[in-house]
Amino acid sequence: MDNQKIADILESTAKLLELHGDNPFKIKSYLNAVNKIERQDEKLEGKSKEELEKMDGIGKSLSQKIFQLLQEQTFPELDELISKTPTGVIEMMKIKGIGPKKVAALWKELEIESPGELLYACNENRLLTLKGFGQKTQEQIKKSIEFNISQKGLFHYALAELTANLFLEFIQRENKEIHLLLTSEVRRKCEIVSNIQFIAALESQLQIEEALTKISSDYFSIELNESKSCIVNSSAGIQIQIQYFPSNELFYRQWKETGTASHISQCLELNNIAESELILCTSETDIYQKFSLPYIEPELREGRSEISRAKIGTIPKALIELKDLRGILHNHSTYSDGKNTLKEMALACKNSGYEYLGICDHSKSAFYAGGLSIERVAEQQEEIKKLNEELAPFVIFSGIESDILTDGSLDYPEDVLKSFDFIVASVHSGLRMDIEKATTRLITAIRNPYTTILGHPTGRLLLSRAAYPIDYEKVIDACAENDVVIELNAHPYRLDLDWRWIEYAINKGVKISINPDAHSTEGYKDMYYGVCVGRKGFLSANETFNAQNREDINKYFLDRKNAIASNK
Repeated sequence: MDNQKIADILESTAKLLELHGDNPFKIKSYLNAVNKIERQDEKLEGKSKEELEKMDGIGKSLSQKIFQLLQEQTFPELDELISKTPTGVIEMMKIKGIGPKKVAALWKELEIESPGELLYACNENRLLTLKGFGQKTQEQIKKSIEFNISQKGLFHYALAELTANLFLEFIQRENKEIHLLLTSEVRRKCEIVSNIQFIAALESQLQIEEALTKISSDYFSIELNESKSCIVNSSAGIQIQIQYFPSNELFYRQWKETGTASHISQCLELNNIAESELILCTSETDIYQKFSLPYIEPELREGRSEISRAKIGTIPKALIELKDLRGILHNHSTYSDGKNTLKEMALACKNSGYEYLGICDHSKSAFYAGGLSIERVAEQQEEIKKLNEELAPFVIFSGIESDILTDGSLDYPEDVLKSFDFIVASVHSGLRMDIEKATTRLITAIRNPYTTILGHPTGRLLLSRAAYPIDYEKVIDACAENDVVIELNAHPYRLDLDWRWIEYAINKGVKISINPDAHSTEGYKDMYYGVCVGRKGFLSANETFNAQNREDINKYFLDRKNAIASNK
């Protein structure tokens, strides 16, 4: 064991001692020893306890511990500290820009226990509520986490699409005659992607490689292969692959490279068509016609139910589009943990062409997010009334993101719950549940007459925090029975409800609400990502709750409130 390894172990111990608020003098002695050992030319390994004790910066107590480490390859104090610290918290200690004291504050005060949860908290501006955390620190932490995530080889769709578009812009800037066709995971708008893939005409290979040489910069670097492909490495960490084919094969190749292996094989099983015949097709529509199928949108080509549905004509003629959405529900303002005021959120929503805004700041149990006290609820509702008079016919609906408590009940007493136009019920705490506990908790909340929308049903943070397990069928069935809408949270780190269950929800008659969970006016842009994955689940405007106009939404809210009142 070399000196650096010993120093690393002592430094890790010091940091964890500081995280747990141990004696500062003890921590200082460890760090002092680390400094001395790193500067020490003489190897510690092989020395006796007495020899170690005489070394500069190492006292009697520490010399015994180092000797034990060298003899037994263990450091009990560090082992004990690790055993009482969540793995995710230890990972947070590695994030550039935050030390043990800041990690302790995040863990103890905001109950954040992983880098993924921390990244989401940065997007919600939660760090600004803590002493010692400013906007600059929050941005630095966010960038550090995003970089670490990018090293894992998997990426959020939002980042992949942005990188792909930037790459295309760079290429077009160098040569407008170059045409790259997108394929694979990004074209299917998968929520998580491993790389970006394009195809291009073989005849343009030299043009493309010449252009790539010119744009090689801090953004992209190139690896040219002898085969008919090349690889471009992006600064975001996502690899871009370009394959070359004869120009008369491009439509066929784009079709084949876009769909999953299952989708392609299911198509080929329908008709015994030779590849040479498919290659001659001049569009993907022609290819599907060869299989006696209507055109299937790229987002659907996952090899699940799209082929069987296409055969019997049950794929919607038009999947949901961003322009179909008439309002934005589930948003936050400075009343809780949002970045913009209520009026700013409303004006940005109105100026974006929407008819209504649903404001759903956090409820009082979400103290870490500035959850609204009962008094603050009344204050916000009064401001909403005034703004509705000022901004008419645009409407702000008074909502709340009510925490689903551990027993499944909603935050606030009934007299407060009934004051809202609608309620998004969400789980934010106690996420470590088994499937029975989680399912029961959600269904209890769904059965509460005041629940309008079930928010981000599984609590997942893509690439960062796994969903808590639920029985999807039971939860969706409960929503159908109680006329509760299910949220498709459009934040690119959530995209929850998982698109694989949208089809089941539609079949059960459950409406889907595409909500950005926006904590700033910028967050409204995330509606696009919700639309992307909604399309993957066969979602059309007819099944999308907020594709309704403000009059219909208002009637829906009023009818629910009247039904609750009449049942009392």
